Amino acid sequence: MTVRWDIFCTVVDNFGDIGVTWRLARQLVAEHRCAVRLWVDDLRAFERLCPEIDVTLAAQWQQGVEVRHWPSQWRPTDAADVVIAAFACQLPSAYMDAMAERPRAPLWMNLDYLSAEDWVTGCHGLPSVKYKQVQKYFFFPGFREGTGGLLREAGLLERRRKFQQDAEAQAVFLQGLGVDRVPGASLISLFAYENAGLASWFEAMATGCEAFHVLVPEGRVLGDVERWLGIEGLTVGAVHRRGALTVQVLPFVRQDQYDLLLWCCDFNAVRGEDSFVRAQWAGRPMLWHIYQQEEDVHLEKLEAFLRLYSEGLSAPAEQAISGLWRAWNAGQDMAEHWKSTREHQQELAQHAQAWCLEQASRPDLAAALVKFYGNWI
Repeated sequence: MTVRWDIFCTVVDNFGDIGVTWRLARQLVAEHRCAVRLWVDDLRAFERLCPEIDVTLAAQWQQGVEVRHWPSQWRPTDAADVVIAAFACQLPSAYMDAMAERPRAPLWMNLDYLSAEDWVTGCHGLPSVKYKQVQKYFFFPGFREGTGGLLREAGLLERRRKFQQDAEAQAVFLQGLGVDRVPGASLISLFAYENAGLASWFEAMATGCEAFHVLVPEGRVLGDVERWLGIEGLTVGAVHRRGALTVQVLPFVRQDQYDLLLWCCDFNAVRGEDSFVRAQWAGRPMLWHIYQQEEDVHLEKLEAFLRLYSEGLSAPAEQAISGLWRAWNAGQDMAEHWKSTREHQQELAQHAQAWCLEQASRPDLAAALVKFYGNWI
């Protein structure tokens, strides 16, 4: 019998929550033949990732997934066999009662945020709270054995390899976004939160001897780009050159197109969780803008990942990339860190490929969830 899954997602203030759950829902359907309902409280945000969404509908089908609007006034609904509360969102009380009323209690999991911290492996898969007779479990994505792994669709790396070896396919894709790559320039994607360090980074690229072409999808960092350029109201398609740096604004693209964008670029600056993981599958050097949390808790997560990610790098290359990440996440001057990073670009590129292959040697997140259910039942 087909296993029924309910995935609940509350959109906070960005696209990471819905980005992760939308990828997961599609993969469970396509690769594991699960029946998935994805409950989303903000269809407007979802529409940016899936333009086919009709924001007026309470229920609709998209790419094999039953998408449900999660209303403020909950209507009686039968509980599924597997229930995922993404990122510790609180389920409707009536739905929790429906879980408890099932003849066989469902598997209830909290799919938590991604972290490289050591404690994650000790907590992954452990029981959490109980509601009546329904037990909830912790499920942690991660980068080590003993975690739930990372979202990765079947054949992803092979598709990426073929695309990165096909210069014509890359040119056609970029031209579809209005991009004519500057000859001889290194291509960089920039998807970030607001960042005071951007001006120093752009200035370093503009005044150096190496040419750069930075592609900036619509998003929160555009205000900082405008301030550096001294221009107000940057719109999609805008192209501006200063010294050795060309800056171009791209539309906010859907997930499959964003993958191709990352695969085209020589260096990717990403933010949050979903784009962070996709940049790792791109196999190219990257810069992560972690989501800021109260009391700087996010910096502990940043350092934990840097320790893990930098294993195997030479000391100078490790210092270069770590310094760049720390400066970026503190909004500090990027110039010297960027210069050091470029001096070690070949080693960092080889390391990014090795890291990607290492992570791909482990089960992906969707497969790990399905296996967890199989073992539980």
